[in-house]
Amino acid sequence: MKTAIVGGGVIGGGWASRFLLNGWDVSVFDPDSQSERKMQNMLSNARRSLPSLYDFKLPDEGKLYFCDNLEEAVKNVEWIQESVPERLEIKQEVYKEIQKYCKKDTILASSTSGFKPSELNEGATRPEQILVCHPFNPVYLLPLAEVVPSNKTDPLIVKECSKLLNQIGMKPLLIRKEIDAHIADRLIEAIWREALWLVHDDIATTSEVDDAMKYAMGLRYALMGVFEHMRLAGGEQGMHHFIKQFGPCLKWPWTKLMDVPELTDEFVNKIASQSDDQAQGRSIQELEKSRDDTLVGILRALRKTERAAGKTINSHNHSIDKNFLFKDKLIETVNRQIPQTWTDVNGHMNETNYLEVCSQATDKFMEMIGMDVDFIKSTNESYFTVETHIRHVNEAREGMKIIAKTQVLEGKGKKLRLFHILETDKGVIVATGEHMLLHVSLKTRSSCFPSEKIEKNLLKYAEEHSSLPWPEGAGRAVGQSK
Repeated sequence: MKTAIVGGGVIGGGWASRFLLNGWDVSVFDPDSQSERKMQNMLSNARRSLPSLYDFKLPDEGKLYFCDNLEEAVKNVEWIQESVPERLEIKQEVYKEIQKYCKKDTILASSTSGFKPSELNEGATRPEQILVCHPFNPVYLLPLAEVVPSNKTDPLIVKECSKLLNQIGMKPLLIRKEIDAHIADRLIEAIWREALWLVHDDIATTSEVDDAMKYAMGLRYALMGVFEHMRLAGGEQGMHHFIKQFGPCLKWPWTKLMDVPELTDEFVNKIASQSDDQAQGRSIQELEKSRDDTLVGILRALRKTERAAGKTINSHNHSIDKNFLFKDKLIETVNRQIPQTWTDVNGHMNETNYLEVCSQATDKFMEMIGMDVDFIKSTNESYFTVETHIRHVNEAREGMKIIAKTQVLEGKGKKLRLFHILETDKGVIVATGEHMLLHVSLKTRSSCFPSEKIEKNLLKYAEEHSSLPWPEGAGRAVGQSK
């Protein structure tokens, strides 16, 4: 699959990173002489952060091409993402030029945050190709994309657009009616207007306004939206009670949302000065890195509760879970990137996360022998780990690829003994983990023999691995390692 990015700024670069890291080839056209440098910087951030959301290796990265002209960029691609400056006449001219060279069934999507697709497609050769696909910065981490068709957009284009967004780990939100600024930006704009007044009237500084968001509603909004939050504010009686109790407040003169302070030079300088103080000398790149690290932590937390964006990531995570690979009879049970949330003050992976990788490898092997989540729930049988020994051989650091190769040392009766070799994609061993498990009835919480199906599947691997050399480090205790 191949996409073309027309306009390689912050949003275009984010789109390019999202597509590339999900295995798409990407061609870029942007007349800015600094476009390639800027995009490579963003791609570096994305390579560090996007894979950190997942437990499995993303597809092999696609190829990136920088094109000298629009024709070269948009020929023979499945998707064109326009992210040129937010001026309607520029966008309309770009579409006319694009449609001279692109395929008739190519998705032609705009990143516009404000224009309606019926405005964008005026004068277009094929208005049925055009729709809005509005993302949020950073595009490579935040999954939402507002999909806005016009009444001329081909329904097949809309359907294909949503399907492909899902495939690259995004959450398509189909907007049922055209409206200026779509949905999310209208909400953002309302907060922005009110924030400007608070600073303008010296009620708060830029830092204090941001604190009000960061320490309260921003945390809530990470997992629930406006209406779900208000529903909970109503207590046990729910939304109806909340509206009855607090609805009258909407008529009070609390807001200036229909008015905007005049953006005089003095006021603009005031905002800029306070914002500079707030940054405390940190560069934009430093702030972006800190932002990405925080988002990775929040998004991974949301994954555990299946809330909001976490549910989207879990769905995509499941889709990139590949079949097991065999390396010299050893089973590749984990292949993933080490996220920044796994590293400690020393800059390398925390010892608890070595155990997490081993646990993931054990879970994968259990799936291989038929003991997946559904089986465990239906039969009330599982394996419990009773003993673990991990050797730390080399450092594993943030951003490294880590692969687990699993060998069955024992698999008979109630016992399952596994040995995991953790290594980088360069073949450097960073750790080994040896684990003894016992088969257990979840009803009695005591050991028991596995069902015939599990015993048969396990024995197959145990017999196959019995001919393999005994792995270095197996059977050692603390103090016996070199």
